[in-house]
Amino acid sequence: MLLYPYGVTWTPATPLVSRSIPNLAAFPAGGGRRSLKFVLFSVPSRCFTCASASPDRCNAGKVEGSTIDRAAYENERLRLDADARDAMAATASASEGSEDPRSWKWRIRKRIWDLMEAQDIARNPRPVHHRIPNFVGAPKAAELLGRLEEFQKAQCVKVNPDSPQKQVRFLTLTDGKTLLTPQPRLRTGFFSVLESRMIPPESIMEACSSFGFAKYGKPIGLDEKIKVDLLVIGSVAVDPHTGARLGKGEGFAELEYGMLRHMGAIDDSTLVVTSVHDKQLVDDIPVEKLLIHDVPVDIICTPNQLIYTNTTIPKPQGYWVDTGIYWDKLSPEKLSQIRILRELKKLIEKETGQILPSGPSEKLPPTAQRRKLI
Repeated sequence: MLLYPYGVTWTPATPLVSRSIPNLAAFPAGGGRRSLKFVLFSVPSRCFTCASASPDRCNAGKVEGSTIDRAAYENERLRLDADARDAMAATASASEGSEDPRSWKWRIRKRIWDLMEAQDIARNPRPVHHRIPNFVGAPKAAELLGRLEEFQKAQCVKVNPDSPQKQVRFLTLTDGKTLLTPQPRLRTGFFSVLESRMIPPESIMEACSSFGFAKYGKPIGLDEKIKVDLLVIGSVAVDPHTGARLGKGEGFAELEYGMLRHMGAIDDSTLVVTSVHDKQLVDDIPVEKLLIHDVPVDIICTPNQLIYTNTTIPKPQGYWVDTGIYWDKLSPEKLSQIRILRELKKLIEKETGQILPSGPSEKLPPTAQRRKLI
């Protein structure tokens, strides 16, 4: 996938999305500023050089003398992703037929994952099990989301890092908004802030990937002063009648919501939106079994419809001891791998005067060392 200036001849490609990108340097150089229209093409992977944009914009996100090993970064990300999915699969298997209060959630998730694969509405990465599933029509659902008045008015949008919401991240940047996105599974940091003016025009799609978050994003911490106008989260299943939602089972969407709430970045009025396939709409999520930290959805975007749920499920009020993290099951080893969780634990203990419990020790696979991205 690449971006190509509208009006420039480019043959072996099919246009997928046409967008206007405001406030970018005009092509050719020296033409001042104007609104540029780019077309998103599906083409074989190849090099694309920024020939006429200003040198400053072509060098955005780079530091002289620094290099980023993309292959190593992606290999480690995929390994960590596989480890996490294996752990979730083990948890789901252990809870099946047990008294585990999460077992009903796993049954619904598995039903949706199985259905998406069986009906071939799943898209890569596959299999979609233990993921926020990518789906046929995800770009179309994103386009409908982009037409929402709530999205158009938003200046800062937080979007999850999963594949089906990549086009939402693209629309956020090309509309000149600030994009706030978490590092995948919070392993490498907390949130990254991205702005289109800091990214070369031809690199905006790359900036919407996990590698791009690290390359072009500005890392922020728990003390950052930021106002988020709209939250976009991924889902495995969502009830259009109640707004009840199930994620993939790791609880990171809830953790991210709680931390943003504590930071003052969001409040009860901040709308929560999700984009899913129509087959991910369900009617059997028992609202009475949801936990205090489960985040309900206000708006659902599918490839075919926009749904305002008018949810009456209370949004989490912030995070204290009950954060969506089972501290008594979190091993010291796992805690040591996720820096933001360590910071969160220290902050909660300081603010509450309570020492949070710790789970039993466990042996984890070794974590590869990332090269520092400057």
